[in-house]
Amino acid sequence: MTPRLRNSCYGLVAIGIITLVAGAFGLGSMHFWATLLQDSLFFLLVSVALTLMLAAATLAQGSWQIAMRRVMEAIVMAVPVLGVIAFIIMMILVYGHKPLYLWTNVHALAADPRLRGKRPFLSPGFFTVFAVFMIAGWSLLGWRLRKLSLLEDQAPKGTTKYFWKAVIVSAIFAVFYAVTNTGSSWSWLMSLDPYWYSTLYAWYIFASTLVCSAAMLTLFVILLKHMGYLELVTREHLHTLGLWMFAFSIFWTYLWFAQYMLIWYGNIPEETTYFHIRLLGPYRAFFYLALIINFVVPFLALMSRDSKRKYASMTIMAIVVFLGHWLDFYMIVNPSTVGKAEGTWRLGWYEIGITAGFVGLLVLLVARSLARAPMYPRNHPFLKETVIHHTY
Repeated sequence: MTPRLRNSCYGLVAIGIITLVAGAFGLGSMHFWATLLQDSLFFLLVSVALTLMLAAATLAQGSWQIAMRRVMEAIVMAVPVLGVIAFIIMMILVYGHKPLYLWTNVHALAADPRLRGKRPFLSPGFFTVFAVFMIAGWSLLGWRLRKLSLLEDQAPKGTTKYFWKAVIVSAIFAVFYAVTNTGSSWSWLMSLDPYWYSTLYAWYIFASTLVCSAAMLTLFVILLKHMGYLELVTREHLHTLGLWMFAFSIFWTYLWFAQYMLIWYGNIPEETTYFHIRLLGPYRAFFYLALIINFVVPFLALMSRDSKRKYASMTIMAIVVFLGHWLDFYMIVNPSTVGKAEGTWRLGWYEIGITAGFVGLLVLLVARSLARAPMYPRNHPFLKETVIHHTY
């Protein structure tokens, strides 16, 4: 890292810490913890989704990702730290009797048979064990992919043993993620509103985090390219990243519409309550803004071939997509917690400061991992293919 970038990251982390302390004394408990939960889960789940992208590219034997594989591995190595932070916050919420998760309230349980009927799943014990299982699994499998990649560097040229081991680990991770993404979406996010449910919810979270992971990877790749690294990365690889963002922005929109349309058409009170506060309440402007940022803008801006091959346009679109899905997570957490309690919305210095702190921490973690290994997997069997990679 250059001194300027390092100091910028430390500055962002310092802003996050100062904001955290100021929020602890100057904000209500609901607002304070809702923002911490939103940001910790957002950065964790996006990093885990990028692990899935790495595993999927390995399983598909795609050559395009070799030019930026070490960047992907570095982001994967941030999962344990982000997982511990998110776990600590969730444990405080569950066992500290904070007001976010209604199903932890003893009085609410005693008064409502609907909540008691969900106790086998929505209980502190199961919540804790499942969270440890998911975060540990993501961390260990991601670490194993990174380890195999480093061992491949030390192996004799032409060795494919570690490549095939990575394929096996990637297959295991893909299956593990299919289960745990559903579980984490339900228990960590959907249970913020324990009376509401959607059968498309896990898919929706998956699409949001996956497109955001492509945007985050794009920003890291362009930053490193600007610093003089990743000389193998060309406009062809940038085009591929643009295709990822474009495709999964459309996929996210499809799931957004499917979930909303089915609930609107059914018009069942237990289901429409979720959209009532978002569409007709104080969050109405954000509801439409998130749709415009996450669908309309990427659809129009990334449709042409040229826009996906220009570093300036891809940088702008990656930032837009990243912020758009951060806003989407804000719309998932805040109306179900702060909005219901106060009947209004909060988006100001506290949200910005905490997010800045997480951004600084993530860049520091990624830079530390990048500094510990060569920038390319020099013995990977597809290294030649990534050099001649071409996108039509």
